[in-house]
Amino acid sequence: STISKDSLKTSLLQLECHFTWALLKKHVSLEVLEETVLDHIKFFIECEIRDYNMLSYVNHLKNSNEEALKNLKKAEEAIQKRHPDEIARRSLVTWGNYAWIYYHMQRYEEAQTYISKVENSCKNLSSTAHGKIQLPEIYAEQGWALLRFGGNYFERAKNCFENAMKSEPDNPDFNAGYATAMYRLEGNAQLYGKEITPCLEALQQAVKLNPNDTTLLALLALELQRLNRDNEGERYIEEGLQKTPDFPVFLRHAANFYRKKRELNKAVEILKKALALTPKAVVLHHQLGLCYKFKALQLKKTRYPPQEQMEDLMQLAIFHFKTVIDKKPIFFSAYSDLASTYAIGKRYEEAEEIYQKVLQRNDLDCDEKQQIYFNYGHFQHFHMKSESKAIKYYIECLKIETDSSARRRSSEAVEALLTEKIESGLGDATDIGMLGLVHNLNGRKQEAIECYEKATALDPNNEEYLNALAELQLSI
Repeated sequence: STISKDSLKTSLLQLECHFTWALLKKHVSLEVLEETVLDHIKFFIECEIRDYNMLSYVNHLKNSNEEALKNLKKAEEAIQKRHPDEIARRSLVTWGNYAWIYYHMQRYEEAQTYISKVENSCKNLSSTAHGKIQLPEIYAEQGWALLRFGGNYFERAKNCFENAMKSEPDNPDFNAGYATAMYRLEGNAQLYGKEITPCLEALQQAVKLNPNDTTLLALLALELQRLNRDNEGERYIEEGLQKTPDFPVFLRHAANFYRKKRELNKAVEILKKALALTPKAVVLHHQLGLCYKFKALQLKKTRYPPQEQMEDLMQLAIFHFKTVIDKKPIFFSAYSDLASTYAIGKRYEEAEEIYQKVLQRNDLDCDEKQQIYFNYGHFQHFHMKSESKAIKYYIECLKIETDSSARRRSSEAVEALLTEKIESGLGDATDIGMLGLVHNLNGRKQEAIECYEKATALDPNNEEYLNALAELQLSI
């Protein structure tokens, strides 16, 4: 019998696996994700089942389905070795991925075989299920997969771990995932001025349940540092350095702790060690770039800056930031880091080129756009001394309504620039109109109306001001 493609599709969508979890490849760099997961397998053999499942999905996104099948086979071998008594229950995600990959290879008979395997297992595990079953470890595997796909997925990841913990509140792995998701969400909330839910308790609980997981120790230390409790935090970092001196994920977090504490030499030393263990890790290059850039800035502030030493540090920073952008073109903050390093060295043309490159990208999220507009405005303002361009880009940042630290800083900067110009008597109708726009974008309608009235008095036939005024008066 020939199995029709369409009848398969309905069953495939019922499966719980990477293909039905809406993990979009535009949010990651596939090369980098693959390297990250391979490094993880090297250092975290106990996670190999979910890592091989993840790898198979990454292989598929890279159009290598044969490779994907090999990794699913490795996942199956690991399941037999680790869970010989619960093979069916532990294989549901792996079999789901098999079904999807055979479907994409147009091997419909084999796809159907795996769909049936899942459906029968679900029936055996629960009388009500049809290939969809709410098992805590499947929620957790989904949560870990979501964390790998970046900031857009952290909220969903947190919810997955919460669901897993409903049935097993003290499961070490579920608690680790939950605390990690909470930590990442808090980091995002800080950047984007959102409501912060502290994750200290979640991390303390996860550390208690996973005494040997130094990654969690490091996150706990970084969280204490966020709460200005550096000394407490540092004790955990020191403990981690003793327990796992050669574990790159821990080392990266430890270096981050020292960089934020401005102990840059210590941070660099730890990052070099981590880079020797995982030479391809993009995030290590980014961290090293930041350390060298800060070191150069510290020297610049001294009374007689040692030029040669500063040059060397900036060259190192530039090298590492370039490596990040080459390997992971969607690592947008690295463009600003590179451009601002050029600017410190007065290499303005190169800085301009990098900004233009990133300003022309059409795959930036709103919050990334805000950050770039603010940074470029700041560059025009303080390095190029072009107030008009600075004002233009600060306002571009304000036009994106999401609240964020970049938006708040743009708002302050552009208001100060325009007010100073107007009060010193150098401001014309255009400047006053722009200040009106700034007030309007910030929701201060009364102030906006006053500005537009003044602008109209100076330039009575300006359509833009008349329209803005009419709209504002209607909206009050």
